[in-house]
Amino acid sequence: MAEKKEKTPDTKGEVKEEQTTVEAPAKKEAPVLSEAQANPEKFLKDFDWHNYEEGIEQVADKKLAEFEKLVNDNFVDTLNNEVVEGEVVHMTDRDAIIDINAKSEGVISLNEFRYNPDLKVGDKVEVLIDVREDTTGQLVLSHRKARVIKAWDRVNAAHDSGEIVNGFVKCRTKGGMIVDVFGIEAFLPGSQIDVKPIRDYDQYVNKTMEFKVVKINHEFNNVVVSHKALIEADIEEQKKEIISQLEKGQVLEGTVKNITSYGVFMDLGGVDGLIHITDLSWSRINHPNEIVELDQKLNVVILDFDENKSRIQLGLKQLSKHPWEALGEELKIGDRVKGKVVVIADYGAFIEVAEGVEGLIHVSEMSWSTHLRSAQDFVSIGDVIEAEILTLDREDRKMSLGIKQLTPDPWTDITTKYPVGSKHKGIVRNFTNFGVFVELEEGIDGLIYISDLSWTKKIKHPSEFCAVGDTLEVVVLELDVEGRKLSLGHKQTKDNPWDKYEKEFALNSTHKAEISEIVDKGATVKFNEDITAFIPSRHLEKEDGKKLKKGEEAEFKIIEFNKEFKRVVASHTAVFREHEEKIVKAAVKKQKSAAAEAKPTLGDANDALQALKDKMDGKD
Repeated sequence: MAEKKEKTPDTKGEVKEEQTTVEAPAKKEAPVLSEAQANPEKFLKDFDWHNYEEGIEQVADKKLAEFEKLVNDNFVDTLNNEVVEGEVVHMTDRDAIIDINAKSEGVISLNEFRYNPDLKVGDKVEVLIDVREDTTGQLVLSHRKARVIKAWDRVNAAHDSGEIVNGFVKCRTKGGMIVDVFGIEAFLPGSQIDVKPIRDYDQYVNKTMEFKVVKINHEFNNVVVSHKALIEADIEEQKKEIISQLEKGQVLEGTVKNITSYGVFMDLGGVDGLIHITDLSWSRINHPNEIVELDQKLNVVILDFDENKSRIQLGLKQLSKHPWEALGEELKIGDRVKGKVVVIADYGAFIEVAEGVEGLIHVSEMSWSTHLRSAQDFVSIGDVIEAEILTLDREDRKMSLGIKQLTPDPWTDITTKYPVGSKHKGIVRNFTNFGVFVELEEGIDGLIYISDLSWTKKIKHPSEFCAVGDTLEVVVLELDVEGRKLSLGHKQTKDNPWDKYEKEFALNSTHKAEISEIVDKGATVKFNEDITAFIPSRHLEKEDGKKLKKGEEAEFKIIEFNKEFKRVVASHTAVFREHEEKIVKAAVKKQKSAAAEAKPTLGDANDALQALKDKMDGKD
């Protein structure tokens, strides 16, 4: 018996490795093998291809068919795009010569084997025929393209089967990482790296990790992988077990997973819970990061959860004693305490006198002044101030404080400092429709009624007379100690000019001025900065019958003067009428004298009087 090694083609036409078979001795009746059948490799090598192609040497059809069969059975089809396995038979400084059992050997640049610096003769590699023959008749192969094709086959198979694959994290990219899987660059989203948020992506670069292929886009050749998917299944089982054991009041250890402006998310070992900002500390805080930091391990207590236990409310401050319970028993009303201003509202400020213990200073307890202002006028956030305890309710955990009590009450000796009739200076603090509030000193405010601002000006609103912040001289008009009220006057600091004007602008006195304005039912004239008189329309008539116009200067007779209501009425018409009356009186007097001498008839006298009367009435 003799052993023989032969190559057998597989179903794809690829030649497998030689297999050793045992042949029985040849029998005499066995058919004689032709040269091509006995040694096909030698036959193909010795065959004169040139003479055959030039038609010099004829080959029988039977032999030709036998030759084609041998080629098909023993050599790789270089026309298809299948990946085949070849053997490295020779290496140069630049290339590797690969035998793929084709008509000729192929060549591959060593650049395609950079990932495998230990490549040597005899190694088996997967290749794809890149160029059937180059100008020298050499097969040009590609190992890189073969790896890509095989890699896509493996990636597709992993996606379909859910197989776990290894990948090398190459670098960071926008929104995630780039991972090398079987030679293909896949995308690992940041949300798929781990079940918890990742803040430092660089810690994963240049690491080999396990992944699941979760998505393939064949149109754009995109592959998405996930590391998170591998651990979610285990976490889900762990989560169910933890949730089933949750109870209110239970204390668990957790890790700070995320910090927001409204609270802290804790990882309880696969289950997430939220500590609201109000449950972090007994003291007021502006942001949770004042108390905790990321990845910090904390003991927390379960306060509440919904029916499905998917929303778990946690507490941190509940693990410590309430500050009000630790507040010293010796603290009482009237004691002075120091604290920091933590909140300012319109109605007052909250002062933290101890961690978690706050007292309210109402704005009315910030100053002895009855004129209330904003709390921000007295304190600012962060100020450390001293205050007196006014009320203390340990059961309801409430405390009210005052800071004005630290200074003497200015109303204690008010009658000595501000007796009725005394003059002072004050600062305008506020307006009302009916007057002005003036501060004489801190805690002492008085009101000037609008009627007590000026002797002469007619004021509709106090803002027409002064501005906030102005300094005014005042006289104390009334003092109500019990009601803590002061009535002040500004005009009383000066003499009443109307006393003088009462004589200067007496009834029937005549003054020269020009028409200032034409108003409804008449006009106005300004005799000085205080006296503005009203002229009725019928009293604007001049001697020629026309009426005075704006800007015309004339003489005016005072026909009304009211000191109490500061009302002055004048007339131009009365001026020349008075002159005419004098003429009439003189004519009458003269007529009477003439009548006494000449004793004229009664009819003559009546005619003379009628003529004067007609002239006064404006008749020709």
